[in-house]
Amino acid sequence: MFTFNRVQIPRPSAWFRLCATLTLACCFSVLSWMQAPAAFALVQIRLSDISYTSCPADMGAGAVTSGGASLAADCFIITGKAENPTNKQVLNADIFGRIYDANNNSVMQNRTRLGSIETVPPGISDFELRISVAANQATPLKLEQFKAAGFTGKVRR
Repeated sequence: MFTFNRVQIPRPSAWFRLCATLTLACCFSVLSWMQAPAAFALVQIRLSDISYTSCPADMGAGAVTSGGASLAADCFIITGKAENPTNKQVLNADIFGRIYDANNNSVMQNRTRLGSIETVPPGISDFELRISVAANQATPLKLEQFKAAGFTGKVRR
């Protein structure tokens, strides 16, 4: 017991202290959940009807490959359908796939991320992607294993 303004107050029991501590811990946990930023799940986007065409002359003029040595390149536009299975818009969906030339040589060495789609609305929508291919690689191109993935909200970096 201890005295406060001449009133004797009994010391709290160990059980009471434990309950008070647990209650405070739960309150802080709930408050931290409420202030946490919203988590956005990764959404898999199914790509279909994949095809390509040569870029218009004005778009592909002067195209060169990336890397240490700039080589002449051909410009192509890959088109297809993107299927967003959610009821929310997906932002910056990364496009992955493999592209081979007519001789089964990889067009994009050691690279499967080809670009991105800025927004993918719910349902099925069209997309297009511009790529540059070294001019010495034989056509027709083979487009394989195309898929995309993105988030339903803006991801901060």
